[in-house]
Amino acid sequence: MTEFFQSLGMTYEWAWSVATIAGVLLIALPLMLSVAMIIYVDRKVWAAINLRRGPNVVGPLGLLQSFADGFKVFLQETIIPSAANKGIFILAPIVTFTVALAAWAVIPFDAGVVLANINVGLLYILAISSLSVYGIVMAGWSSNSKYPFFSAMRASAQMISYEVSIGFVLVCVVLYAGSFNLTDIVNAQKGHGFGIVNGYWFNLLLFPMWVVFFISSLAETQRVPFDLTEAESELVAGYQTEYSSMAFALYWLGEYANILLMCSLNTLLFFGGWLPPLDIDLIPWFDIPGIIWFLGKTFFFFFMFSWVMATVPRYRYDQLMRLGWKVFLPMSLLFVVVISGWLMFTRYGV
Repeated sequence: MTEFFQSLGMTYEWAWSVATIAGVLLIALPLMLSVAMIIYVDRKVWAAINLRRGPNVVGPLGLLQSFADGFKVFLQETIIPSAANKGIFILAPIVTFTVALAAWAVIPFDAGVVLANINVGLLYILAISSLSVYGIVMAGWSSNSKYPFFSAMRASAQMISYEVSIGFVLVCVVLYAGSFNLTDIVNAQKGHGFGIVNGYWFNLLLFPMWVVFFISSLAETQRVPFDLTEAESELVAGYQTEYSSMAFALYWLGEYANILLMCSLNTLLFFGGWLPPLDIDLIPWFDIPGIIWFLGKTFFFFFMFSWVMATVPRYRYDQLMRLGWKVFLPMSLLFVVVISGWLMFTRYGV
């Protein structure tokens, strides 16, 4: 893109700056539109599973319901509690929203279609996603209210606990791919399956780690059955209880952007990213653009997120922590050893 703007007569510095801004907008604006639409899809999936209709009045088939809700929130008055720390209270949703957008900078939508194709893309994702807890903790502490404060304490323990397991799962992926670059990780998934299936969409050796990663993704994004930071029966609305207007909307946008990010990571790390499902020449799906495969797989995982939310009851907090520390952590550590040993015997001939 920089070369295109240089061809228009710009210097390299101006062309690079304009190209970078254009790349950010090409990701951020469709992402915001996608967030509005997946909220609609989320509600429709819940309604279908519960034998209800869901949004069906505002716009054709109810497609404009999310935009109407957003406009309603925009027109509401912004209320800041008198006892709150006003600076941190206002900054907290901005941090959550900004961090949620920043993580998308290294997500490849297709071969070569990525804003920043850095060699440590996976480390960047891990570092950025770990910052999301700060927005929740800042909201809980600055609100000077017991319900947001309890939610912030829960969130810090929950997200840190499951990030440990996610970290070891990512170690397994990096060991197998031999790279931290997300494009290289996708390309390393071609044709694996112990010779049983020449697939572009899964790896039998890493499949148990995908199960751990998927469940940990639910906990990391505070989705059911791990939505204990927003448990309405105990905490009213959790860390966002005292928020209104656009500050509340920024939390919603950041939360769903993080959900989409986790869905895309499930696609990239374990299910072939933009690659077709199987390496079969009889079916002309290699002519389908890679970005279509990527978006389709990401939407499938989002459907699974919604499916779980509509069917699985909420865990107790002790069950949540037990699953993270006593099941997922030992399991992920074991698979680091198993995958390392497998690679030493098969790939490196030791």
